[in-house]
Amino acid sequence: MSPCFRVAIARLTSADPDHYAIWVVQAPHQAGHVHHDCLWTQDLTDAWELWQSLFSLRRLPEVPRIPSVFLPPAPSNGGSPSYTSRAMQHLGVSLYQWAFSGPIQNSFAQSQGIAFGQGKPLRLRLEIRDPELIALPWEIMQPQPGMQTLSLSQQVLFSRTTSEVAPLPELRSDQSLRILLVLGQDADVGSAGSEQAKLQLQQEAEALPQLLEQSAAIAPMNSFVAPVPCEVKTLVQPSAADLIEHLETRRYNVLFYSGHGMPGADGGLLFLRPDATINGTELAQVLTRCQVKLAVFNACWGAQPERQGEEAIPRSSLAEVLIHHGVPAVLGMRDSIADHEALQFIQVFAKALAERSPIDEAVAIARQNLLTLYGFNQSTWSLPVLYMHPEFDGELVRPLTEGVTEIPDHSGSWIRPNTPPAVLRSLTPPVQTWRIDYGVMRVGNMEGNDLILRGPGISRRHAEIFYRDAAAAEGEPAYYLRDFSRYGSYYLNDNQWCLVHQREVPLRSPTRLRFGNFQLEFVVDNLPNVNSG
Repeated sequence: MSPCFRVAIARLTSADPDHYAIWVVQAPHQAGHVHHDCLWTQDLTDAWELWQSLFSLRRLPEVPRIPSVFLPPAPSNGGSPSYTSRAMQHLGVSLYQWAFSGPIQNSFAQSQGIAFGQGKPLRLRLEIRDPELIALPWEIMQPQPGMQTLSLSQQVLFSRTTSEVAPLPELRSDQSLRILLVLGQDADVGSAGSEQAKLQLQQEAEALPQLLEQSAAIAPMNSFVAPVPCEVKTLVQPSAADLIEHLETRRYNVLFYSGHGMPGADGGLLFLRPDATINGTELAQVLTRCQVKLAVFNACWGAQPERQGEEAIPRSSLAEVLIHHGVPAVLGMRDSIADHEALQFIQVFAKALAERSPIDEAVAIARQNLLTLYGFNQSTWSLPVLYMHPEFDGELVRPLTEGVTEIPDHSGSWIRPNTPPAVLRSLTPPVQTWRIDYGVMRVGNMEGNDLILRGPGISRRHAEIFYRDAAAAEGEPAYYLRDFSRYGSYYLNDNQWCLVHQREVPLRSPTRLRFGNFQLEFVVDNLPNVNSG
């Protein structure tokens, strides 16, 4: 399990109204539980006001403030790409420097170092206890200009959380994705005097099942990950009774809702059809009873609290209500999202889940895709808001267990009875030898790999050595090295290290290989009494 760093932010009501306490609730090291008090300044409020004027579709509360960098007035045309990018970055840096200052920043840096040393990502979970701060786009936080935004990182997996939750029951161990896709009412009945653009529900209903089928039949270059069986059931504008019946009669682990919604004190309303709605509290009962692990809402304001007058109602957003009732993970939208943007996000998100990525990592991957498509100077990539139960590890589908080799039927590395025996040998004391059983060895830093290497430069699913005979591909039978990593793998050829990055090369025996800082030798040979993993 990845180490976790959880930070809570609360207003000190007995002190100045702009006085906040920030403390580390959970850290992977004993001295990491630190506390810091700080004031919210007018400068950060100004940055927040500017951000709203450029990116928000509705008026949000005037809250918190922090030191600002001067930004000239926005051009009369609504803001050039350069100006809006600077405004986005300015608020993101300001929020980070306010929340992660002093001892909080030191503890966070130490936690990142611990996770890096373990070869795992660090889970960063932010708990906002002041309802007025929930509307802020914490997903845009970045340490400084030029550095990656936290929610886009796969080394720091960002989500929101809360400590006021029902205990997480023992969850089923799933080896497949079972998704209930609910297409609700395609018109916002809460709007008066205007026609809302209709969601392209049928397009989404067709695209998502097709995408999951493609992800289940993983292409050869991705065959390092055993495929996840996927089942998608679509309900078009069901009644509340129909929705509950389907959830109770099948063991779904994911609920996708696409339609319109509106905030409310009890988790808001989802418009299933013109004569049927369901609120967050009602939905939470059936989701927890049926052990749905992930609920995703392509609905307006799913992550926004309801307001009464000028004040936000605590724990009133749909995402918060579901988490409070014990749903392990909830993904909602902070603001309205365009149909095509939502579809792009859901497609990439679902594909990452089908490839066994944890939920928070899958969100980061899908968020990266939105930023690439629509740009940093648009708010699209910041709209998805992920809440995770503090006891949930993010695993929707059980990862491959250590020492178990699962190979898809269509893989080019499928086992042949005449596979020549091969081994990997370490080149530094103590010398170790690992047999490449059944013609395949998976290398990476997570459990489920045949050879687990932890250290700098090693990806979760780094590389694969496999045997391909003449029946599986044209040419001579041979062993191959296939790389899947972010960093690349290397083999020694004529005393020079050659990079293999997300491609495959044939291996001769003997060949020296390098994964991160680890050097190993590949040998085809008959060697008794060696390790088998």
